[in-house]
Amino acid sequence: MTEPTTGATGLGAELSARPAARSAEDTTVSRETTDALAGLDHDEGSPLANELIATERLRRELEKSDFPRPPQTRVIAVSNQKGGVGKTTSTVNIAAALAKRGANVLVIDADPQGNASTALGVDHRSGTPSIYEVLLDDEPMANVAQRCPDLPTLWCVPATIDLAGADIEMVSIVRREFRLHGAVNDLLAGPGKKLDYVFIDCPPSLGLLTLNAMVVAHEVLIPIQCEYYALEGLTQLIKTVEMVKKHLNRDIVVSTIVLTMFDGRTNLAREVASEVRSHFPDETLEHTVPRSVRVSEAPSFGQTVITHDPHSSGAVAYTAVAREIAARGAATHRGEHQ
Repeated sequence: MTEPTTGATGLGAELSARPAARSAEDTTVSRETTDALAGLDHDEGSPLANELIATERLRRELEKSDFPRPPQTRVIAVSNQKGGVGKTTSTVNIAAALAKRGANVLVIDADPQGNASTALGVDHRSGTPSIYEVLLDDEPMANVAQRCPDLPTLWCVPATIDLAGADIEMVSIVRREFRLHGAVNDLLAGPGKKLDYVFIDCPPSLGLLTLNAMVVAHEVLIPIQCEYYALEGLTQLIKTVEMVKKHLNRDIVVSTIVLTMFDGRTNLAREVASEVRSHFPDETLEHTVPRSVRVSEAPSFGQTVITHDPHSSGAVAYTAVAREIAARGAATHRGEHQ
């Protein structure tokens, strides 16, 4: 796999199974959290102080938690045809949180906007070898994947502007729905055989790019925004998954729903969360992701919030979400073998 200019090695036969090194800042409590914790009774603190205390407690709990690695590679398509729900943000931050805890993770950026590539700090300028060459020119995926500069066990297959026309260009190709399927399976049989997770960031539409992702994926992860139109389009997405399951990929399931942009101070957010949980009690994760300035600003630094500000509420929330995903995968595997 290709490498950034930092000189890090790529994802080849030497794919590391060692845990990623933790940065020094992971063990340092931020000043605002220290101030909130110092001498404050939880019941007497301001709402902000209480929130900081709760975030810090959860962060410390997560530091001691086990993130079980799956017995075989989990291929997860992250999809929602409604834009602006935190799809790409969830993809890169969950991937980064898992990689930070030692998992070998690959993110495939299948969205022509290339936002996942930006957040992961990899080159995706026009002309860069990318997922477009994999889908249209049969380029091996190992040749275009780049190691992310901040986390040694996280890789990204970038998307360039060329991908914008891929939906149309693939129409005339034989077995067009299986282009990504073949590329991913070849990777997992060879240089990517030690990968723990493959996340595919889908575009906000149900075209051929999304269909390719669902044909190869074992699971679908759906981010849902905690606002009025949260469930709009979800019915069509579920129908699409069912259609793929019936005709193209019998193993695919909607395994995970993540509630994003949650603000517990508003009745609307609580009502939306309650409605989603009532319709999808088994799929919806316990932890929600709050609105966070740090989450929004991290891509402008070419980073995920996991490395940009690991003590922020957004980073802690996505780490908690990643732990749930890891634990659910381990529990599912145990259930299948009992």
